Amino acid sequence: MPRFARTIGIDYSGAETPTSSLKGLRVYLCSGSADPVEVLPPPGTRKYWSRRGIAEWLRDRLAEDIPTMVGIDHGFSFPLRYFETHRLPHDWGYFLEDFQFHWPTDGDRVYVDFIREGALGAGAARTGDARWRRLTELATRRAKSVFHFDVQGSVAKSTHAGIPWLRFLRAQLGSRVHFWPFDGWDVPVGRSVIAEAYPALWSTLYPREDRTPDQHDAFSVAAWLARADRDGELAQHFNPALTEAERAVAAVEGWILGVAPRH
Repeated sequence: MPRFARTIGIDYSGAETPTSSLKGLRVYLCSGSADPVEVLPPPGTRKYWSRRGIAEWLRDRLAEDIPTMVGIDHGFSFPLRYFETHRLPHDWGYFLEDFQFHWPTDGDRVYVDFIREGALGAGAARTGDARWRRLTELATRRAKSVFHFDVQGSVAKSTHAGIPWLRFLRAQLGSRVHFWPFDGWDVPVGRSVIAEAYPALWSTLYPREDRTPDQHDAFSVAAWLARADRDGELAQHFNPALTEAERAVAAVEGWILGVAPRH
């Protein structure tokens, strides 16, 4: 029996500002055994979602008493090397606060590049190296570093734009939502979950049809999460076969749901 009444896939974008209407931001929702359908912004708003709009919509959906599984396509944390270099405690909640202080990319008129260039924030005090990669990125063999900006397939900008909104959701929803794996590898029954997703793992499993690449990525995340939940696989993916040492690192760095460790 499925654990979740609905699954949500979000293809993210770090372009422009948090209030900009972005064609690359897409949301698909799957209920029961139905195919995922695209969720559009509320009537009367802009044509496409903004990052703020998605965060507020998610807040409202996850406040409902409906167990929901959400997969978002950006990094949720940084490599352990980042924590060590900046002498940060191995605590994700502390990381979220520290990062948003230095990279306030949730500000209404803030571009990620404004902080990269030193016009706002204090990004220079919290930088990383494109050669630093998380264990989960190494395990996928294809995922790029969260610090690898300005290249095809980069997730760096969306990660730097998205992390402050995870902080927002955590503050707004508290214990109603389980941020996996930071709140624990085992997910309490009945709890909604937000996890990091990597659409490239699943997008080839589904016909593209008439969807744009961004739409198809969001569709694929929602569809795979729903199928894995129905088939009983999702519970296994919540506990990947990591060694104790790897598990300790991944509890800080995060893990992409569905990625198998390299042993």
